[in-house]
Amino acid sequence: MGEAEYQEALKLGKKEYKACVARGRFPYLPVLDDILSREEVRTEQNMGLVKIPLEYVVGTSTMGRTYSFAANFMPILGEGTEFAIKWTNLSEAQVNEGIRDPIKAYEYMNRYYVVEGNKRVSVLKYFKADSVQAFVTRKIPKYSDDIEIKLYYEYMKFNEISGVNQIEFSKLGMAEKLLNLMGATSLWDEDTRIDFNSLVLHFTKAFEFRGGSKLPITVGDALTAFINVYGYREALAMSDAELSMSVLKCWNEFVMLAQEQSVGLVMDPLDMREKKNIFSYLLPNSSNKKFTVAFLYPKSPETSDWVYAHELGRNYLTETFPEQMETICVSDVTEESAEEVLNDVIRQGADIVFEVAPQMMMPTLKVAVEHPDVKILNCSLNTPHKYIRTYYARMYEAKFLSGMIAGALAENDRIAYIADYPIYGMIANINAFALGALCTNPRAKIYLEWSTRKEYDRDKFLRENDIHIVSDQDMITPHDASRQFGLYRFENGKTVNLLMPVWNWGVFYEKMIQSILAGSYQSADNEDGRALNYWWGMSAGVVDIICSQNVPVGVKRLSDHLKSAIKKGDIVPFFGKIWSQDGTLRNEKSEAMKPEDIMKMDWLVDNVIGQIPPMSMLAEEAKPVVQLKGVEEAK
Repeated sequence: MGEAEYQEALKLGKKEYKACVARGRFPYLPVLDDILSREEVRTEQNMGLVKIPLEYVVGTSTMGRTYSFAANFMPILGEGTEFAIKWTNLSEAQVNEGIRDPIKAYEYMNRYYVVEGNKRVSVLKYFKADSVQAFVTRKIPKYSDDIEIKLYYEYMKFNEISGVNQIEFSKLGMAEKLLNLMGATSLWDEDTRIDFNSLVLHFTKAFEFRGGSKLPITVGDALTAFINVYGYREALAMSDAELSMSVLKCWNEFVMLAQEQSVGLVMDPLDMREKKNIFSYLLPNSSNKKFTVAFLYPKSPETSDWVYAHELGRNYLTETFPEQMETICVSDVTEESAEEVLNDVIRQGADIVFEVAPQMMMPTLKVAVEHPDVKILNCSLNTPHKYIRTYYARMYEAKFLSGMIAGALAENDRIAYIADYPIYGMIANINAFALGALCTNPRAKIYLEWSTRKEYDRDKFLRENDIHIVSDQDMITPHDASRQFGLYRFENGKTVNLLMPVWNWGVFYEKMIQSILAGSYQSADNEDGRALNYWWGMSAGVVDIICSQNVPVGVKRLSDHLKSAIKKGDIVPFFGKIWSQDGTLRNEKSEAMKPEDIMKMDWLVDNVIGQIPPMSMLAEEAKPVVQLKGVEEAK
C-alpha cells in the first residue's frame, strides 16, 4: 500500500524538480543555514509545542536532507533506497493511525524549517494535511526599516496576543487593526481562538472561491477589511452562503488594498460635456418624481458652526431646485446611531446621502456595501474606502490669504491660530496660514493653540503670549453672541472682526449633484480600485474669504490680486523651499508641493510655535474623531 503512495509522491517530486530547473530556480528544499548566513539574527525564542500550518513549512534547517526532496517537499530518491522504505512506512502509519510524533523546527520570518522530521512533513504534505505538531524555536531578525522586517515584528505581536499563526499580513498596521476591530487586544482565551480560527477557515474558502488568491494581498489583509465593513460578531454569525455573498459585495475593498495609491484626488469639478437638462439624466420618463438628498449632521445647526455651514448649503439646494428634488436632514447623529439613521433615510427614498462628519464613516460602511445604488459621500479627507466617496474643500487656500492679511496687521509679529481637531486637512490650513503671514511679515510667528485640548483657555493663552491678532473658528455659531470667529483683532476685551473664511457648501453640493446627474460622477469610477476624494478649492467657488471694512484698502487689494491668481492656478500656497520645525526641508525650491503630500501633512512649518497634540492632551469628546481621522502625530 505504502509503495503506491511513494511512487505517486516520487512523480510529484520529479515533476517539481524539472519545473524548477526549467525556470532557473533552486530545485531542492530551501536551507535555513544558507538564508541566515546573509541575515542577522537578534535572538532566539523557545515557542514550545505548536501546531503549525504545513503550507508554512518550506524547508530544512541544514543541508543534510535537502537533496532528498524537491522544492515541494516530495521525495526524489529512488524506490529501492532506505529513504524510500522509511517514507513508505510513515505513509502506512499515517493511513492506519495518523502521524503523532511532533517534529522539530526553526521558525524564521513566519516560515518553518525542519530540524527533525523531514519525512513526516513530506508524508503529511502528500496526504494534504493542514498542520503538524512541532517543537519550535523562533529566530528573530534584528529590527530594521525593511518593510518585511516591520511586518514580521507586527506579526509577532499579533501572534503573542492571539496564539494564531495561520494568517499573515502584507500591509503595515493591519495586524493591530484586526485586534482592535475584534476588541481583543489582550491575551486570547481558548474560546476566542476557536471562534477566530473557524472564521478564518470559512472566510478563506469563500475568499479563494471568488478568486482572492489572484489578488496581491493576504487572507489576513482581506479578513481585516471584511471585518472593518461587517463587524467581527456579525461575520462570525454568517452562514457559508451569507459569507460568500458578503465577500462578493465587499470585493472592491479587497481590490483597493492592492493599490499603492489608495485615494484618488479630484481637485476640481468634473467637466460636464453634455448640455442637456441635467435632471433628464436621472428622470427621463418621470418628470413629476422628485429625488431625495439626505444630510446627516453630528450636531444641530444651532449649536455648531460647522453644521450650520452645511445647513446653509442644504437650504441653497432646496431653493435652487425646488421642483426637481427634496432634502431631508437628521441632526445629532452619533457614531452609535449612524448605521440605523442611514438605513432609515434610505427607506425614506434617499438617492444621495451627505454625511458631514468623519466619525460616521465606519458605522455606515456596511450599509454602503449593501446599497451600492445609493451614493454616499462623507465629509473628510484621506479615507480609503471604495463604497463611500469623501469630499472636502481646500480651505488652506483661504487660510493662506488670511495669514497674509494677519502678517500685515500684526504689529508685534505675534499671531494666534486656534485650531480644533488635529485631523487630515487641518495641518495644511495651519501651515498655509503661517506661510501666508511670512509673505507680508518675514518676522511673523504663529502661536498655535487647540480648542479641543484639555483645560483650553483662549483668553489666558492670548494674554500670556501678548497676542492681539487671532485666527479662530471659521464662522459664527448660531445662538452664540461671541464675535470671536474668522480673523480678528482682540484688545482690551473687545473684538474687531477683520475677515471670515467661507465654506460655500451650497456651491459644492450644487456642482456635485450636477456631476452625479450628468454622469461625470459615474465616469470617474476608475477601474484601478482607488477610492475617490473630492477636494475642491477657490477655482470651484467652494471656499472664499470676506474682508470687513477694518482691513486696510491696500492690504485688501493685494489679497484680491492673490485670490485671483490662486483661482487661475498661477499661485499655490505651498511652493518653493519649505522647512518644518525640526529643520527638515519639506519642499524643494521652484517646486509646488504635491496634493497628496499636502493632504497627509503631519508636521508644522518652522515659524509655528506649538505642536500637534497627542491623544493624551485632548478632551474626551475630541478623541473619537482624532482616532478615526487624526494625523499620525496625534494618535
